[in-house]
Amino acid sequence: MMIKIQNYIDGKLIPPASGEHLENINPALGKVYSYIPDSDTSDVQAAVKAAQAAFDQWSTSSIQERAAVMNKIADLIDRDANKLAKAESIDNGKPISLASKVDIPRASSNLRFYASAIQQFSSESHQPDDRYLNYTTRKAVGVAGCISPWNLPLYLFTWKIAPALAAGNTVVAKPSEITPMTAFLFSQLCIEAGLPSGVLNVVHGLGGKVGQAIAEHPDIPIISFTGGTETGKQIARTAAPMFKKLSLELGGKNPNIIFADCDFKKALATTVNSSFSNQGQICLCGSRIFVERPIYQKFLDEFVFKVKNLNVGDPTSNDTQLGAVVSESHMKKVLSYIDLAREEGGEVVAGGKRVVLDGDCKDGYFIQPTVITGLSPTCRTNQEEIFGPVVTIMPFDKEEEVVSYANSTPYGLAATIWSENLKRAHRVAELVKSGIIWVNCWLIRDLRTPFGGMKQSGVGREGGLEALRFFTEAKNICIDLK
Repeated sequence: MMIKIQNYIDGKLIPPASGEHLENINPALGKVYSYIPDSDTSDVQAAVKAAQAAFDQWSTSSIQERAAVMNKIADLIDRDANKLAKAESIDNGKPISLASKVDIPRASSNLRFYASAIQQFSSESHQPDDRYLNYTTRKAVGVAGCISPWNLPLYLFTWKIAPALAAGNTVVAKPSEITPMTAFLFSQLCIEAGLPSGVLNVVHGLGGKVGQAIAEHPDIPIISFTGGTETGKQIARTAAPMFKKLSLELGGKNPNIIFADCDFKKALATTVNSSFSNQGQICLCGSRIFVERPIYQKFLDEFVFKVKNLNVGDPTSNDTQLGAVVSESHMKKVLSYIDLAREEGGEVVAGGKRVVLDGDCKDGYFIQPTVITGLSPTCRTNQEEIFGPVVTIMPFDKEEEVVSYANSTPYGLAATIWSENLKRAHRVAELVKSGIIWVNCWLIRDLRTPFGGMKQSGVGREGGLEALRFFTEAKNICIDLK
């Protein structure tokens, strides 16, 4: 009998108020394997009520008490790492090797980092003369709404709730309805760890019902969202007139700039990874590759060779390098962009088709890793977020030329620069309009650093002390000392 995922409200696992459920599909098999609560406004209201009731006690508890229970949850994640990695692979379609190496360890690290960071968090004092003293306090905001995406489910779910809880907020969280399983398993771990009732509430369901209800609820004063730019716009339209605090981590169309003086072997290997990790379904993947003309043909030839030898297969196999994309509708969207690239004059030099596997995965949503050449930097394929195993590769001649290409999209999330000339690397990094820039590396994430994008890639910053500042309200107190 297939499992029915439950909501986690007021410390208990319960069915949705409607009694209705949605199908949850294993993307590697193309088959239903569990059911998700089809929650609505009434479930969100119950979650908010529970979070409000828990807020006073949680927000006034000591930071050591909050840190202790967060570390206990992290211990349980580590204990169940194999179970969680398997669940993530089945639910999302990603290789189990990736979930084991990245997703689940990072979920544990997120909790441990903020359990520690809140104990180091400090505020400022200012004394302009010997009479007046100003000092700043920071207090939890209230009930936080945290809405997380499907591409890195538990990783980004904990990335939001960890700083919110550490700062003393209670949380109403909505994981993606496409990948709900590890958030459900996480709820069970919270109960086992003794997290007080109502501190964290997880409401499953559709974005139009649950996400919208969270965004518009008058008793949720702060929203943290990661997902698509269009959904982010809708949340902003709803929340901004209500003067809610907003953190929006949205889409990306990230440039990967490779100069002729790069460490060729390292740039090549890393670019394959940064193009196709998690089937290209990471907002930080470099989907537009610009290569300086003297090495363009050599790089293209060797890149295509490596891409054609990537193993697309059953996500549960340790030999698989690319698994399934997350859903049938997403597969169709990605394939439609490959068709668009051809219409725009592009040449598909690797991949470009759906992969049909033998055996149990014959109906799964697999796509060949795809490389496209011959496109203009300003065409739709190079301007719109595809979010799949598709990259374009283009030559450039001058530094100022490639900077203009890099900055030509509405997005500004991340960029990668490859050059052994450190002065040029600094110069180009300064000119590229992205919130995160890697030089001669990719996806190196120190949790203390700010994370977020410019332009339509988002509003605000997550990570490190930035997140703790977001989830707190500052109050200045001025005292006359005489």
